Amino acid sequence: MNPDSTRPLWQRFSLFLIPLMASNILQALSGTINSIYVGQMIGVEALAATATFFPIMFFLMSFIIGLSAGSTILIGQAWGARNIDKVKQVTGTTLSATLALGIVVAIVGGIWAEQIMTVLGAPENIRDLSVGYARIVLIGIPGFFLFLVVTSVLRGVGDTVTPLFSLILSMMVSLLVTPALIQGWFGLPQLGVNAAAWAMIAGFLTVLVFLFVYMRVRKMPLAPDRVLLAAMLRPDFKLLGLILKLGVPTGLQMVISSIAGIVVIGLVNRFGSDATAAYGALGQVMSYVQFPAMSIGIAASIFAAQAIGARKIDQLGAITRIAFILNLVITGGLIVLAYLFSQHVVALFITDPDVVALTETLLHVVLWSILCFGWSMVFSGIMRASGTVYAPMLLSLACILLVELPGAIWLSQTSLGLVGIWVAYAAGFTMMLVLQASWYQFVWKRKEIVALI
Repeated sequence: MNPDSTRPLWQRFSLFLIPLMASNILQALSGTINSIYVGQMIGVEALAATATFFPIMFFLMSFIIGLSAGSTILIGQAWGARNIDKVKQVTGTTLSATLALGIVVAIVGGIWAEQIMTVLGAPENIRDLSVGYARIVLIGIPGFFLFLVVTSVLRGVGDTVTPLFSLILSMMVSLLVTPALIQGWFGLPQLGVNAAAWAMIAGFLTVLVFLFVYMRVRKMPLAPDRVLLAAMLRPDFKLLGLILKLGVPTGLQMVISSIAGIVVIGLVNRFGSDATAAYGALGQVMSYVQFPAMSIGIAASIFAAQAIGARKIDQLGAITRIAFILNLVITGGLIVLAYLFSQHVVALFITDPDVVALTETLLHVVLWSILCFGWSMVFSGIMRASGTVYAPMLLSLACILLVELPGAIWLSQTSLGLVGIWVAYAAGFTMMLVLQASWYQFVWKRKEIVALI
């Protein structure tokens, strides 16, 4: 995105947002399809082996997403100021730190994969499968981390189309390689559950090669060159400290949110297998409504960072309003459709009529509150773009730890039962909007907004 574009702001925002939303949805679909491959073509034990590793994967991704979030703010500001050398300096430092962390994870994972899976409590009957799968993924982690960071920093310079193409390419490779390695097609070895791990590695390595060639041919701003290589070989540790200061709160918030999710699953499981099945189906529906809301928040943050870098502070109000309206139209529209066709939507995941009815009830209780979640993401995203990261994080965590979790525990023990858990979710999202909007309006807007680099 060129900050000096003559297009109206809302058009530039929308053009940036559409590929970003598509990327988030495709990423979720990719994981779903790979799970179907493993479950249907190998069996339940193989699927369980991959699922056992997920907490470690999520934990590692949380920190890399946090690192990417911090660098994206700085890249956005440098791009807004048209300071290409600073963009490459931030990118090179981020890639250097990412590669170093990835190599450490690969060494630790390659050596101690068995001990890691034992600590996670992998059942005896699938331990060997889970250890083999985990070792391959962990050894390949440096490339996966680079893939995540490169696509993230591209968004910082206003490019959401290249990351979308990259994700489509990664998906195509992974979805072809997984069944080929499971079944031994084309003379390839049959690798069982390890096929999913090798397919994942094949996918992101293909993308990294594609990006290296594509970006150089197109002479894109972040194309690998001597300046970027020099920044990677001589990382700026002061800059890295600022990146971590901006990014760690995001990663920490993701980790704590995931832990809260585990507690909620424990509460749901007490109501029996029907409740657990309803929870799974409801989670699928909610995630596809949340993706646009999250994408709008990310887009708002990047546009705000670029405006701050360009010293166009007066644009921040307009960016906030556009994001606010788009969340109402897009997220709100999806919510309305989900309410109108709730039975058909839920039936995509569940066949039992009683469980369908239960899931519909829970969906009706909580779905509207995702609109509040989306608006809170806009406010927190705008504030993060200026370097205000701790207040949005603490407010979000307060809603999770002081409203959502205690509310779910208490209300689930009242006459509301299972419904009470989702009432607590809605209350948490609503309070999140109230607190983020209040901090934005009464504290953040009174601060002097200056570029960080």
